[in-house]
Amino acid sequence: MQVYFHTFGCKVNQYETELLRQSFEANGFKTAEKASSAQIYVINSCTVTAESDKKVRQLLHRLRRENPASIIALCGCLPKAPGFLPQSVPEADVILGIENKQSLPRLVERYIETGLKIVEISSQDKIYPVESLFGSPKKTRAIIKIQDGCDRFCSYCVIPYARGRSRSKPIEDIACEAKKLVSSGHKELVVVGINLSDYGKDTEYNLADAAEAVCNSGAPRVRLGSLEPEELSEDIIKRLGGLENLCPHFHLALQSGCDKTLREMRRKYDQKMYSELVETLRSIFPGCSITTDIMVGFPGETEEDFSGSLEFVKQISFTDAHVFPYSPREGTAAAKREDQISPQIKEKRAEMMSNTVKISADRFRKEMVGSVQEVLFEREKAPDFHQGHTANYQVVKVRYFTDTLFRQMLPVIITGVDGSCLIGEIVKNQR
Repeated sequence: MQVYFHTFGCKVNQYETELLRQSFEANGFKTAEKASSAQIYVINSCTVTAESDKKVRQLLHRLRRENPASIIALCGCLPKAPGFLPQSVPEADVILGIENKQSLPRLVERYIETGLKIVEISSQDKIYPVESLFGSPKKTRAIIKIQDGCDRFCSYCVIPYARGRSRSKPIEDIACEAKKLVSSGHKELVVVGINLSDYGKDTEYNLADAAEAVCNSGAPRVRLGSLEPEELSEDIIKRLGGLENLCPHFHLALQSGCDKTLREMRRKYDQKMYSELVETLRSIFPGCSITTDIMVGFPGETEEDFSGSLEFVKQISFTDAHVFPYSPREGTAAAKREDQISPQIKEKRAEMMSNTVKISADRFRKEMVGSVQEVLFEREKAPDFHQGHTANYQVVKVRYFTDTLFRQMLPVIITGVDGSCLIGEIVKNQR
Protein backbone atom coordinates (compact mmCIF):
# COMPACT_ATOMS: atom_id res chain seq x y z
CA MET A 1 0.00 0.00 0.00
CA GLN A 2 1.13 3.56 -0.69
CA VAL A 3 1.35 6.29 1.95
CA TYR A 4 1.14 10.02 1.35
CA PHE A 5 2.66 12.29 4.00
CA HIS A 6 1.56 15.87 4.69
CA THR A 7 3.49 18.06 7.14
CA PHE A 8 2.29 21.19 8.90
CA GLY A 9 4.55 23.51 10.87
CA CYS A 10 8.21 23.75 11.70
CA LYS A 11 11.40 21.94 10.69
CA VAL A 12 11.05 19.68 13.75
CA ASN A 13 7.83 18.38 12.21
CA GLN A 14 9.59 17.98 8.87
CA TYR A 15 12.23 15.86 10.59
CA GLU A 16 9.61 13.74 12.33
CA THR A 17 7.75 13.21 9.05
CA GLU A 18 10.97 11.84 7.57
CA LEU A 19 11.19 9.49 10.54
CA LEU A 20 7.64 8.36 9.81
CA ARG A 21 8.44 7.82 6.15
CA GLN A 22 11.51 5.82 7.08
CA SER A 23 9.48 3.69 9.51
CA PHE A 24 6.65 3.00 7.06
CA GLU A 25 9.08 1.99 4.31
CA ALA A 26 10.91 -0.31 6.72
CA ASN A 27 7.57 -2.02 7.33
CA GLY A 28 6.90 -2.69 3.65
CA PHE A 29 4.83 0.36 2.72
CA LYS A 30 5.68 2.58 -0.24
CA THR A 31 5.75 6.37 -0.30
CA ALA A 32 3.28 7.99 -2.71
CA GLU A 33 4.64 11.02 -4.53
CA LYS A 34 1.11 12.23 -5.26
CA ALA A 35 -1.90 12.26 -2.93
CA SER A 36 -4.06 10.70 -5.66
CA SER A 37 -1.89 7.55 -5.66
CA ALA A 38 -2.20 6.82 -1.93
CA GLN A 39 -4.44 4.53 0.07
CA ILE A 40 -3.09 5.83 3.40
CA TYR A 41 -2.68 9.46 4.47
CA VAL A 42 -0.45 10.51 7.36
CA ILE A 43 -1.01 14.06 8.61
CA ASN A 44 1.72 15.41 10.89
CA SER A 45 -0.03 18.33 12.58
CA CYS A 46 0.94 21.70 14.08
CA THR A 47 -1.02 23.48 16.80
CA VAL A 48 1.02 26.62 17.34
CA THR A 49 -1.95 28.87 16.41
CA ALA A 50 -5.70 28.54 16.02
CA GLU A 51 -5.14 29.01 12.29
CA SER A 52 -2.84 25.95 12.29
CA ASP A 53 -5.59 23.84 13.87
CA LYS A 54 -8.09 25.11 11.31
CA LYS A 55 -5.86 24.13 8.39
CA VAL A 56 -5.33 20.62 9.79
CA ARG A 57 -9.06 20.07 10.26
CA GLN A 58 -9.82 21.39 6.78
CA LEU A 59 -7.33 18.96 5.23
CA LEU A 60 -8.75 16.02 7.18
CA HIS A 61 -12.25 16.90 6.00
CA ARG A 62 -11.17 17.25 2.37
CA LEU A 63 -9.22 13.99 2.35
CA ARG A 64 -12.15 12.06 3.77
CA ARG A 65 -14.57 13.64 1.31
CA GLU A 66 -12.35 12.92 -1.70
CA ASN A 67 -11.08 9.51 -0.52
CA PRO A 68 -13.87 7.85 1.49
CA ALA A 69 -12.22 4.41 1.47
CA SER A 70 -8.77 5.61 2.52
CA ILE A 71 -7.06 5.26 5.90
CA ILE A 72 -6.22 8.56 7.58
CA ALA A 73 -3.72 8.85 10.44
CA LEU A 74 -3.34 12.04 12.46
CA CYS A 75 -0.24 12.61 14.59
CA GLY A 76 1.88 15.46 15.89
CA CYS A 77 1.12 18.39 18.15
CA LEU A 78 -2.64 18.82 17.70
CA PRO A 79 -3.65 15.59 19.51
CA LYS A 80 -1.50 16.71 22.47
CA ALA A 81 -2.95 20.21 22.70
CA PRO A 82 -5.02 21.20 25.75
CA GLY A 83 -8.69 20.46 25.24
CA PHE A 84 -8.23 18.20 22.21
CA LEU A 85 -10.97 15.55 21.87
CA PRO A 86 -10.56 12.59 19.49
CA GLN A 87 -14.22 12.88 18.51
CA SER A 88 -13.49 16.37 17.15
CA VAL A 89 -11.66 14.74 14.21
CA PRO A 90 -14.03 11.96 13.08
CA GLU A 91 -12.16 11.73 9.76
CA ALA A 92 -9.04 10.27 11.45
CA ASP A 93 -8.91 6.48 11.78
CA VAL A 94 -5.68 6.47 13.80
CA ILE A 95 -4.65 9.23 16.22
CA LEU A 96 -1.18 9.41 17.77
CA GLY A 97 0.60 12.19 19.64
CA ILE A 98 4.23 13.24 19.25
CA GLU A 99 5.70 10.28 21.11
CA ASN A 100 6.79 6.94 19.68
CA LYS A 101 5.90 7.79 16.09
CA GLN A 102 7.70 4.66 14.92
CA SER A 103 4.71 2.69 16.19
CA LEU A 104 2.38 4.33 13.65
CA PRO A 105 2.86 1.68 10.89
CA ARG A 106 1.91 -1.03 13.42
CA LEU A 107 -1.18 0.93 14.46
CA VAL A 108 -2.22 1.38 10.84
CA GLU A 109 -1.82 -2.36 10.26
CA ARG A 110 -4.00 -3.00 13.31
CA TYR A 111 -6.66 -0.69 11.94
CA ILE A 112 -6.55 -2.51 8.59
CA GLU A 113 -7.15 -5.80 10.45
CA THR A 114 -9.91 -4.62 12.81
CA GLY A 115 -11.48 -1.51 11.28
CA LEU A 116 -11.67 -0.03 14.78
CA LYS A 117 -10.57 3.56 15.44
CA ILE A 118 -7.28 3.77 17.36
CA VAL A 119 -6.31 6.57 19.74
CA GLU A 120 -2.92 6.46 21.49
CA ILE A 121 -1.98 9.75 23.13
CA SER A 122 0.58 9.31 25.87
CA SER A 123 1.54 11.86 28.51
CA GLN A 124 5.12 10.61 28.46
CA ASP A 125 7.41 13.52 27.59
CA LYS A 126 10.28 13.32 30.07
CA ILE A 127 12.66 11.11 28.09
CA TYR A 128 14.14 11.94 24.71
CA PRO A 129 12.79 9.35 22.23
CA VAL A 130 15.15 7.00 20.42
CA GLU A 131 15.18 8.33 16.87
CA SER A 132 17.65 8.57 14.02
CA LEU A 133 17.40 9.38 10.32
CA PHE A 134 19.33 7.53 7.65
CA GLY A 135 18.94 10.26 5.01
CA SER A 136 17.38 10.59 1.57
CA PRO A 137 19.20 10.28 -1.78
CA LYS A 138 16.81 12.89 -3.22
CA LYS A 139 17.83 15.72 -0.90
CA THR A 140 20.92 17.89 -0.54
CA ARG A 141 20.02 19.09 2.94
CA ALA A 142 19.07 16.93 5.94
CA ILE A 143 17.46 17.97 9.20
CA ILE A 144 18.78 16.63 12.49
CA LYS A 145 16.62 17.17 15.57
CA ILE A 146 18.56 17.40 18.84
CA GLN A 147 16.03 18.81 21.32
CA ASP A 148 12.32 18.61 22.11
CA GLY A 149 9.90 20.41 24.42
CA CYS A 150 9.90 23.89 25.91
CA ASP A 151 9.95 25.37 29.43
CA ARG A 152 9.16 28.97 28.40
CA PHE A 153 5.33 29.13 28.63
CA CYS A 154 4.92 32.31 26.58
CA SER A 155 1.47 33.80 27.06
CA TYR A 156 0.34 33.07 23.49
CA CYS A 157 1.70 29.54 23.05
CA VAL A 158 0.49 25.99 23.87
CA ILE A 159 3.60 24.19 22.64
CA PRO A 160 4.96 23.47 26.18
CA TYR A 161 1.67 21.67 26.87
CA ALA A 162 1.70 19.80 23.56
CA ARG A 163 5.42 18.98 23.49
CA GLY A 164 6.23 18.71 27.18
CA ARG A 165 9.27 19.96 29.04
CA SER A 166 12.65 20.56 27.45
CA ARG A 167 14.80 17.47 26.90
CA SER A 168 17.95 16.85 24.89
CA LYS A 169 19.17 14.12 22.56
CA PRO A 170 22.30 12.43 23.95
CA ILE A 171 25.44 13.97 22.46
CA GLU A 172 26.76 10.61 21.27
CA ASP A 173 23.50 9.96 19.39
CA ILE A 174 23.80 13.35 17.70
CA ALA A 175 27.34 12.58 16.51
CA CYS A 176 26.32 9.14 15.24
CA GLU A 177 23.26 10.40 13.36
CA ALA A 178 25.19 13.27 11.79
CA LYS A 179 27.83 10.88 10.45
CA LYS A 180 25.13 8.62 8.98
CA LEU A 181 23.52 11.55 7.20
CA VAL A 182 26.86 12.66 5.77
CA SER A 183 27.62 9.13 4.58
CA SER A 184 24.23 9.17 2.82
CA GLY A 185 25.49 12.04 0.68
CA HIS A 186 23.97 15.05 2.40
CA LYS A 187 26.04 18.21 2.05
CA GLU A 188 24.27 20.33 4.66
CA LEU A 189 22.85 19.39 8.05
CA VAL A 190 20.27 21.67 9.68
CA VAL A 191 20.22 21.36 13.48
CA VAL A 192 16.75 21.94 14.94
CA GLY A 193 14.72 21.70 18.14
CA ILE A 194 11.50 23.03 19.62
CA ASN A 195 13.67 25.35 21.72
CA LEU A 196 17.08 24.73 20.20
CA SER A 197 18.91 27.25 22.38
CA ASP A 198 17.82 25.22 25.40
CA TYR A 199 19.84 22.19 24.32
CA GLY A 200 21.72 20.53 27.15
CA LYS A 201 19.90 22.11 30.10
CA ASP A 202 19.07 18.60 31.28
CA THR A 203 22.63 17.36 30.63
CA GLU A 204 26.19 18.53 31.14
CA TYR A 205 26.37 19.96 27.59
CA ASN A 206 25.13 23.06 25.74
CA LEU A 207 24.33 24.17 22.19
CA ALA A 208 27.99 24.75 21.32
CA ASP A 209 28.81 21.14 22.26
CA ALA A 210 26.00 19.86 20.04
CA ALA A 211 27.06 22.10 17.14
CA GLU A 212 30.65 20.85 17.46
CA ALA A 213 29.43 17.23 17.38
CA VAL A 214 27.55 17.87 14.14
CA CYS A 215 30.33 19.94 12.57
CA ASN A 216 32.84 17.16 13.31
CA SER A 217 30.74 14.73 11.22
CA GLY A 218 32.43 15.83 8.01
CA ALA A 219 29.42 17.76 6.68
CA PRO A 220 30.55 20.55 4.34
CA ARG A 221 27.89 22.77 5.90
CA VAL A 222 26.02 22.87 9.21
CA ARG A 223 23.20 25.32 9.81
CA LEU A 224 21.38 26.12 13.05
CA GLY A 225 17.58 26.31 13.13
CA SER A 226 15.48 28.87 14.99
CA LEU A 227 17.09 30.19 18.18
CA GLU A 228 15.72 31.82 21.32
CA PRO A 229 17.84 34.89 22.17
CA GLU A 230 18.10 34.63 25.95
CA GLU A 231 20.08 31.38 25.97
CA LEU A 232 22.80 32.49 23.55
CA SER A 233 25.69 33.61 25.74
CA GLU A 234 28.75 35.35 24.35
CA ASP A 235 30.84 32.30 25.27
CA ILE A 236 28.61 30.01 23.22
CA ILE A 237 28.70 32.39 20.23
CA LYS A 238 32.51 32.56 20.38
CA ARG A 239 32.70 28.76 20.37
CA LEU A 240 30.34 28.65 17.41
CA GLY A 241 32.59 31.15 15.66
CA GLY A 242 35.41 28.61 15.76
CA LEU A 243 33.49 26.11 13.64
CA GLU A 244 34.56 26.63 10.02
CA ASN A 245 31.66 24.71 8.47
CA LEU A 246 28.96 26.42 10.53
CA CYS A 247 26.86 28.65 8.26
CA PRO A 248 26.76 32.38 9.10
CA HIS A 249 22.97 32.45 9.20
CA PHE A 250 21.01 32.86 12.42
CA HIS A 251 17.23 32.77 12.71
CA LEU A 252 16.84 34.67 15.96
CA ALA A 253 13.24 34.80 17.21
CA LEU A 254 12.06 38.34 17.99
CA GLN A 255 8.22 38.29 18.05
CA SER A 256 8.09 42.00 18.91
CA GLY A 257 10.45 44.96 19.02
CA CYS A 258 8.49 46.61 21.83
CA ASP A 259 9.63 45.95 25.42
CA LYS A 260 6.11 46.33 26.82
CA THR A 261 4.73 43.76 24.38
CA LEU A 262 7.63 41.40 25.04
CA ARG A 263 6.89 41.49 28.77
CA GLU A 264 3.23 40.74 28.16
CA MET A 265 4.22 37.88 25.86
CA ARG A 266 6.39 36.56 28.74
CA ARG A 267 9.49 36.65 26.56
CA LYS A 268 12.78 36.61 28.47
CA TYR A 269 14.66 39.42 26.71
CA ASP A 270 14.27 43.07 25.76
CA GLN A 271 15.43 45.38 22.96
CA LYS A 272 18.80 46.01 24.58
CA MET A 273 19.62 42.32 25.06
CA TYR A 274 18.48 41.45 21.54
CA SER A 275 20.41 44.24 19.80
CA GLU A 276 23.59 43.42 21.76
CA LEU A 277 23.23 39.78 20.74
CA VAL A 278 22.89 40.75 17.06
CA GLU A 279 25.95 42.99 17.38
CA THR A 280 27.95 40.09 18.86
CA LEU A 281 26.87 37.73 16.09
CA ARG A 282 27.81 40.23 13.38
CA SER A 283 31.20 40.89 14.95
CA ILE A 284 32.08 37.18 15.15
CA PHE A 285 30.40 36.22 11.84
CA PRO A 286 31.03 39.12 9.42
CA GLY A 287 28.46 39.22 6.64
CA CYS A 288 26.09 36.89 8.48
CA SER A 289 22.39 36.82 7.75
CA ILE A 290 19.99 37.53 10.63
CA THR A 291 16.41 36.37 10.05
CA THR A 292 13.51 36.27 12.47
CA ASP A 293 9.82 35.82 13.32
CA ILE A 294 7.70 38.90 14.01
CA MET A 295 4.17 38.85 15.43
CA VAL A 296 1.91 41.88 14.97
CA GLY A 297 -1.39 42.68 16.65
CA PHE A 298 -0.72 41.02 20.00
CA PRO A 299 -3.55 41.87 22.46
CA GLY A 300 -3.13 45.39 23.79
CA GLU A 301 -0.56 46.40 21.15
CA THR A 302 -1.19 50.14 20.70
CA GLU A 303 -0.18 52.20 17.69
CA GLU A 304 2.72 53.50 19.77
CA ASP A 305 3.77 49.93 20.64
CA PHE A 306 3.64 48.89 17.00
CA SER A 307 5.58 51.98 15.87
CA GLY A 308 8.28 51.16 18.41
CA SER A 309 8.46 47.58 17.17
CA LEU A 310 8.64 48.77 13.56
CA GLU A 311 11.46 51.19 14.39
CA PHE A 312 13.43 48.48 16.19
CA VAL A 313 13.08 46.15 13.18
CA LYS A 314 14.45 48.95 10.97
CA GLN A 315 17.45 49.33 13.30
CA ILE A 316 18.29 45.60 13.27
CA SER A 317 18.06 45.34 9.44
CA PHE A 318 16.94 41.75 9.10
CA THR A 319 17.68 39.84 5.90
CA ASP A 320 14.30 38.11 6.05
CA ALA A 321 11.41 37.64 8.46
CA HIS A 322 8.30 35.55 8.90
CA VAL A 323 5.75 38.27 9.68
CA PHE A 324 2.37 37.07 10.91
CA PRO A 325 -0.68 38.44 12.73
CA TYR A 326 -1.41 37.23 16.24
CA SER A 327 -3.96 34.42 16.27
CA PRO A 328 -5.75 33.66 19.58
CA ARG A 329 -4.97 30.13 20.74
CA GLU A 330 -7.49 28.58 23.10
CA GLY A 331 -5.91 27.58 26.40
CA THR A 332 -3.44 30.47 26.53
CA ALA A 333 -3.43 33.58 28.73
CA ALA A 334 -3.31 35.92 25.73
CA ALA A 335 -6.47 34.43 24.22
CA LYS A 336 -8.43 35.38 27.37
CA ARG A 337 -7.59 39.06 27.11
CA GLU A 338 -10.38 41.44 26.19
CA ASP A 339 -8.13 43.92 24.36
CA GLN A 340 -7.87 41.88 21.15
CA ILE A 341 -6.85 43.74 17.98
CA SER A 342 -9.18 43.73 14.99
CA PRO A 343 -8.25 41.60 11.95
CA GLN A 344 -8.16 44.71 9.75
CA ILE A 345 -5.57 46.43 11.95
CA LYS A 346 -3.49 43.25 12.22
CA GLU A 347 -3.50 42.85 8.44
CA LYS A 348 -2.39 46.46 7.94
CA ARG A 349 0.40 46.13 10.51
CA ALA A 350 1.61 42.88 8.97
CA GLU A 351 1.86 44.57 5.58
CA MET A 352 3.78 47.52 7.01
CA MET A 353 6.17 45.24 8.89
CA SER A 354 6.73 43.01 5.83
CA ASN A 355 7.53 46.06 3.68
CA THR A 356 10.02 47.28 6.27
CA VAL A 357 11.82 43.94 6.31
CA LYS A 358 11.85 43.85 2.51
CA ILE A 359 13.80 47.11 2.38
CA SER A 360 16.65 45.76 4.54
CA ALA A 361 16.55 42.37 2.79
CA ASP A 362 16.87 43.99 -0.64
CA ARG A 363 19.75 46.14 0.63
CA PHE A 364 21.57 43.05 1.99
CA ARG A 365 21.29 41.25 -1.35
CA LYS A 366 22.47 44.27 -3.36
CA GLU A 367 25.55 44.51 -1.13
CA MET A 368 26.47 40.95 -2.14
CA VAL A 369 26.71 41.82 -5.85
CA GLY A 370 30.31 41.46 -7.02
CA SER A 371 31.27 39.00 -4.29
CA VAL A 372 32.17 35.34 -4.81
CA GLN A 373 30.01 32.95 -2.81
CA GLU A 374 30.13 29.20 -2.30
CA VAL A 375 26.75 27.95 -3.53
CA LEU A 376 25.34 24.55 -2.66
CA PHE A 377 23.10 23.50 -5.54
CA GLU A 378 19.91 21.68 -4.67
CA ARG A 379 17.69 21.34 -7.69
CA GLU A 380 16.87 22.57 -11.16
CA LYS A 381 13.90 24.93 -11.04
CA ALA A 382 13.62 25.38 -14.81
CA PRO A 383 15.23 24.07 -18.00
CA ASP A 384 17.67 26.98 -18.19
CA PHE A 385 18.92 27.52 -14.64
CA HIS A 386 20.01 25.78 -11.45
CA GLN A 387 19.28 26.95 -7.94
CA GLY A 388 21.13 26.79 -4.65
CA HIS A 389 21.91 28.66 -1.43
CA THR A 390 24.88 30.60 -0.18
CA ALA A 391 26.23 29.87 3.29
CA ASN A 392 24.27 32.86 4.62
CA TYR A 393 21.10 31.37 3.12
CA GLN A 394 20.54 33.55 0.08
CA VAL A 395 18.95 31.91 -2.96
CA VAL A 396 21.15 31.97 -6.07
CA LYS A 397 20.15 31.17 -9.65
CA VAL A 398 22.80 30.20 -12.19
CA ARG A 399 22.23 29.64 -15.89
CA TYR A 400 23.72 26.33 -16.99
CA PHE A 401 22.72 24.11 -19.87
CA THR A 402 24.42 20.73 -19.59
CA ASP A 403 24.28 18.32 -16.66
CA THR A 404 22.91 18.52 -13.13
CA LEU A 405 24.59 20.45 -10.33
CA PHE A 406 22.73 18.50 -7.65
CA ARG A 407 24.70 18.30 -4.36
CA GLN A 408 27.63 20.24 -5.80
CA MET A 409 29.15 23.21 -3.98
CA LEU A 410 30.77 25.67 -6.37
CA PRO A 411 32.12 29.24 -6.24
CA VAL A 412 29.76 31.67 -7.93
CA ILE A 413 30.29 35.35 -8.64
CA ILE A 414 27.15 37.30 -7.86
CA THR A 415 26.26 39.48 -10.84
CA GLY A 416 22.83 40.83 -9.95
CA VAL A 417 19.56 40.60 -8.06
CA ASP A 418 16.23 39.36 -9.35
CA GLY A 419 13.53 39.99 -6.75
CA SER A 420 14.36 37.85 -3.73
CA CYS A 421 17.05 35.86 -5.61
CA LEU A 422 20.66 36.53 -6.45
CA ILE A 423 21.88 35.93 -10.01
CA GLY A 424 25.35 34.56 -10.57
CA GLU A 425 27.87 32.83 -12.80
CA ILE A 426 30.02 29.84 -11.90
CA VAL A 427 33.65 30.90 -11.55
CA LYS A 428 35.59 29.71 -14.59
CA ASN A 429 37.72 26.56 -14.38
CA GLN A 430 35.44 25.15 -11.67
CA ARG A 431 33.58 22.77 -14.02
